Amino acid sequence: MAASSNSSLSGSSVSSDAEEYQPPIWKSYLYQLQQEAPRPKRIICPREVENRPKYYGREFHGIISREQADELLGGVEGAYILRESQRQPGCYTLALRFGNQTLNYRLFHDGKHFVGEKRFESIHDLVTDGLITLYIETKAAEYISKMTTNPIYEHIGYATLLREKVSRRLSRSKNESRKANVTNEEHTSVEKISSLVRRAALTHNDNHFNYEKTHNFKVHTFRGPHWCEYCANFMWGLIAQGVRCSDCGLNVHKQCSKHVPNDCQPDLKRIKKVYCCDLTTLVKAHNTQRPMVVDICIREIEARGLKSEGLYRVSGFTEHIEDVKMAFDRDGEKADISASIYPDINIITGALKLYFRDLPIPLITYDTYSKFIEAAKISNADERLEAVHEVLLLLPPAHYETLRYLMIHLRKVTMNEKDNLMNAENLGIVFGPTLMRPPEDSTLTTLHDMRYQKLIVQILIENEDVLF
Repeated sequence: MAASSNSSLSGSSVSSDAEEYQPPIWKSYLYQLQQEAPRPKRIICPREVENRPKYYGREFHGIISREQADELLGGVEGAYILRESQRQPGCYTLALRFGNQTLNYRLFHDGKHFVGEKRFESIHDLVTDGLITLYIETKAAEYISKMTTNPIYEHIGYATLLREKVSRRLSRSKNESRKANVTNEEHTSVEKISSLVRRAALTHNDNHFNYEKTHNFKVHTFRGPHWCEYCANFMWGLIAQGVRCSDCGLNVHKQCSKHVPNDCQPDLKRIKKVYCCDLTTLVKAHNTQRPMVVDICIREIEARGLKSEGLYRVSGFTEHIEDVKMAFDRDGEKADISASIYPDINIITGALKLYFRDLPIPLITYDTYSKFIEAAKISNADERLEAVHEVLLLLPPAHYETLRYLMIHLRKVTMNEKDNLMNAENLGIVFGPTLMRPPEDSTLTTLHDMRYQKLIVQILIENEDVLF
């Protein structure tokens, strides 16, 4: 009874914004099959079984053979019992009648019941889900194998009526479009638009920065009937019916998720913070070229700190840096980091460095790390520069743009070296381990690579006009 690899999309209509608006026609075949699936029938043991595990009920029949279990089930479809193995005492088996045969599954319990990936609160739920899965995958095996061949995902014409309305809200101003949040406007029902409609609106919004982003799918349990937003088919089972993108809310079958394009449009209400958030996710959610924390901090530093001695090398008070972090997480682009609140510019530089350190995927990504290190080891300066340039082109667009902007800023810092005493080499020492980390968490690798990390950042600063 392998865990069914499905997922879901809410079957409710996308919006009641306009009475004439009609949602797509979701395919009902699999839903009908789920309704037809055999129901579980517990066969109760008439006697009290000694040493019955406390997490099993009267369906437990103790140590009996497969043949005895088959006889007890009586050929009734959906009937089930639990038994202890004769061959392996202490091991338990679910005997289930399906398809005119008795199926036996090794049964486990770790606080929840399971025979595969899915974990259930009760044996009844486990059997119900198993019967649904067995029935659907038996009756509709060929249908399921072809579900992804004609997806609705690429033909979202049903979103057209809402597209213009949502796009207008998303782009009503430069600042408000960054929020990309269609909620809280007169409490209209467009608040409830599906991620699919939202994706259509954002795709057609000219102000949207078109960075490619993969979906962040996680197994999800949907309450009530749900349909896949990729293939429009019902997502069957009681739990873990499919996967949901935790960034944009797209709900699809597990098997359909492999076919969904890298076009995630993160929803701001799902992005809980600024720090520790994936960089591409953040900029797509806020509809900006770069993370707003980078723009705001650099703007503040260039306005009042370029001549500050030891800029970026001198640390600010940790508790004040944490205050700035919390301000961005709480207030976003409205965070106040002005001199009246934080007169020490080292607090702002510390907050910017902390942002880069907290990225789950470093600005110079894990995928490109080793290539940058290898480039740094090239002895010929011209060849080294060319190698660095080639690796830069492998960075995700949002990472590339942010790195470019940061290097332009750091170049300005070096132009004030007479006052701040910070040249490209000094800044390389500071930013090397901040911007790039080895994929494996190895102290030895980090120590060994530090000089190359420093050199890469130094090269990027000194040659930013050529490399970018």
